[in-house]
Amino acid sequence: MAASVQAAATLMQPTKLSLASKNGVQLRSSQSISKAFGLEHPAAGGRLSCSLQTDIKEFAQKCADVSKIAGFALATSALVVSGAGAEGVPKRLTYDEIQSKTYMEVKGTGTANQCPTIQGGLDKFAFKAGKYNMKKFCLEPTSFTVKAEGVSKNAPPEFQNTKLMTRLTYTLDEIEGPFEVSPDGTVKFEEKDGIDYAAVTVQLPGGERVPFLFTVKQLVASGKPENFSGEFLVPSYRGSSFLDPKGRGGSTGYDNAVALPAGGRGDEEELTKENIKDPSSSKGNITLSVTGTKPDSGEVIGVFESIQPSDTDLGAKAPKDVKIQGI
Repeated sequence: MAASVQAAATLMQPTKLSLASKNGVQLRSSQSISKAFGLEHPAAGGRLSCSLQTDIKEFAQKCADVSKIAGFALATSALVVSGAGAEGVPKRLTYDEIQSKTYMEVKGTGTANQCPTIQGGLDKFAFKAGKYNMKKFCLEPTSFTVKAEGVSKNAPPEFQNTKLMTRLTYTLDEIEGPFEVSPDGTVKFEEKDGIDYAAVTVQLPGGERVPFLFTVKQLVASGKPENFSGEFLVPSYRGSSFLDPKGRGGSTGYDNAVALPAGGRGDEEELTKENIKDPSSSKGNITLSVTGTKPDSGEVIGVFESIQPSDTDLGAKAPKDVKIQGI
């Protein structure tokens, strides 16, 4: 990367201008620029000249060509710099491998946002009936889609791919709770504690941004190990003490916008949802599937699909369905 940045700095050096005569201006390229483009230094006496005696249009065209070449080289250098910094998706590590690394070895690699994998084990659920305590439960999204109307006119609502607008801090981890395996093979899990929510914002193809709170709070899921599901609580994206730009809030702030009288426009139906903040929670549903286990270490791995509502802006707008898939 240092070499690319240095090359970009070299290309930005100005060329040398020298007056050869009263009738013309000679433009001589520096040796450093030639080397930066991978060209040999021009032979002695070789010069690129833009004569003032020529037609003005021809002069402008020559100088424009020089500018285009320099701009193209700078853009290429910038691409090299950005490409050098893109290291791709890091290798997925096991829990023991993650625990063996120091903070500096994990910092900036993307590993902190990944759930661990398991090596070996079985491709099925292989735990005996009984009561267990699940710890270190981790959910890592790999896809966010939002149900919205298509970009084309009169298109029916469907789940659309989105662009992540927030940082890579959306993984839920350290979740724990009782896990029960019944004699008939069904399982039941109750979420009790952990890092069980993360604020995420995605952008639809049309440019609309959709914030939501990815969570599994108070999850109670039951069913067969290959397909067990349940409901969970989705808290409000913003709390009751949040104040909007007009100073209105759920538990504090103004009752209605300043300069809107209480008996006039402030109580009209279209403004009621803006004045009366609703921080109430909603419900979501998640389906989990176990794809592998390691009974000797007590590890389980699988995939999930969750559907939950997006932010309502404290009741001011209708929520959208957000589908989250991951491992």
